[in-house]
Amino acid sequence: MIIKETKTCQDCKETFMIDASDFAFYEKMRVPPPTFCPQCRLQRRLAWRNEVGFHKRKCDLCGKEIIATYPREATFPVYCRECWWSDKWDGKQYGQDYDWDKPFFQQFFELQSRVPAIALQVTNSINCEFTNQIVDCKNCYFLISAGGVEDSYYGYRILDSRNVVDSALLLRCENCYKCIECLGVSCGIYIQNCADSLNLSFCYDVRGSHDCFMSSNLRGASYIFRNKQFLKVEYERAMKNIDFSSHKNILKFVEEFKELERMSIHAYADMKNTINTTGHIVRNAKDCKNVFTSSDLENCSYILYVDGAKDCMDVNTGTLELGYEISTGGIKSADVKFSTDVWPEVREIQYCASCRNGSHNLFGCIGLKKETFCILNKQYSEGEYKMLIPKIIAQMDEVPYMDKKGRRYKYGEFFPAELSHSPYNESQAQDYFPLTKEEAESQGYRWLDKSDRSIQITMQSENLPDDVSNTADSILLEIIECAHGASCNHRCTVGFRIIPAELKFHKDRRIALPRLCPNCRNYERLVRQNPIRLWRRKCHCAGSKSEINIYANQVGHFHGANHCPNEFETSYAPDRPEIIYCEECYQSEII
Repeated sequence: MIIKETKTCQDCKETFMIDASDFAFYEKMRVPPPTFCPQCRLQRRLAWRNEVGFHKRKCDLCGKEIIATYPREATFPVYCRECWWSDKWDGKQYGQDYDWDKPFFQQFFELQSRVPAIALQVTNSINCEFTNQIVDCKNCYFLISAGGVEDSYYGYRILDSRNVVDSALLLRCENCYKCIECLGVSCGIYIQNCADSLNLSFCYDVRGSHDCFMSSNLRGASYIFRNKQFLKVEYERAMKNIDFSSHKNILKFVEEFKELERMSIHAYADMKNTINTTGHIVRNAKDCKNVFTSSDLENCSYILYVDGAKDCMDVNTGTLELGYEISTGGIKSADVKFSTDVWPEVREIQYCASCRNGSHNLFGCIGLKKETFCILNKQYSEGEYKMLIPKIIAQMDEVPYMDKKGRRYKYGEFFPAELSHSPYNESQAQDYFPLTKEEAESQGYRWLDKSDRSIQITMQSENLPDDVSNTADSILLEIIECAHGASCNHRCTVGFRIIPAELKFHKDRRIALPRLCPNCRNYERLVRQNPIRLWRRKCHCAGSKSEINIYANQVGHFHGANHCPNEFETSYAPDRPEIIYCEECYQSEII
């Protein structure tokens, strides 16, 4: 048995390690080891997930005007949700024979160019315009990857929450604005990594607390103003002078908050109820490595946004068992490999896209529902299917696909990014691995240029009233120029509107209106989150203080006056400014 092996990624050319547990997993899944490193594998999968590339176009079946993640110029048919789920078409009508002289991925791409794609992934939701990848939502706008949410706008991965605006990674929260990585918070403004708290503003790492402003590293606290304990009457008096309705004030508070975070201590990782696990923002996990923003896992590696999985590797977004190299999939699924957008209750499928509802024993299929024993959407008997699959796998090794950069794709590799329906700059890959147009095209990825339609800007962002209280309802008629003016690499939309529900939220809570378009605001949240990778680092605790004397310890630690000897894997990159403490030193200070 191979204990470990060092390989060179055929994409980035960096070396990466495959250890004994990896080899055991590959043997269980009956797949060869990868030739791409974990980061390049993640980038490749994310290139197949389009979340916020909204376009107005017509449904290619019923002809009505719709919103879709694919533009009018798409070379494949796009159906509205009602038509895609209807009985008006059958995915098997596009079935094709396997061509033993062509690479498999070329044949898959040919099939993909003919099978209809669904416009948006919106399930059981009411009054949810410009939303995608959502379920059980009501009265939401520009909400992405969410479930059980009401009256919320401009958010990402929000679950079981209401009245949330411009926020990301929230669970069971309400009345929150610009909050990130929070659980069970009510009435929060500009907070991060907070839980089970009420009435927080500009706070970091606060839990079980209420009524705190510009404070950090708190547990069970109340009436804390700029990290100082106040009496209730003192706190209320001080807060009367804090005005969030002024945009100029907000900018000052944001700069003060950045300094507060720099001066605070940060746990090397946010982990709860984990055993033998590495990653960040992980709950209830055992024997896992490189796991991010996920929960309820066992024996999983290289996981992102997964809640409930066992024996999985290289999965972003899903819930399943025995999964490998999947970009969006799961919900009671098992034995799924090299697939994208496959759910629910699918099993024993490989190299499939957008297959649904209990389909099983599929290879290279697209858009099938409740189907079995199909290859490239063509129906076979069970015996024929089981005879052909080993032959196809062997042919994939004998006739590999070569992409534009000369990267070789045999059996065991996920779909080439250059074959994705989505241009690179409209995929989730652009969020975590941002590239310029020139960089993307040099890598062989497609790029979608902005349409030539001119946006008629009617108001400059600097001309918005500083105080939201002075903003007339006529602002709803304006097209406001984003303060970035498309000078950034954040998919800037140049212009944006204030919607009625958003204006009401800001006025009711006396919070200044935004000056950036929704996409640029989304990138503001992204840069506040940690990268999806780990580095080996040492604890910053240097005795009675942190390194370079930024933070003074409140109590003595186990290592006394000496530098803490502990090392760990952390998602805080070495060039970041945060003070990173190991679990022991961090808990000594917080508790």
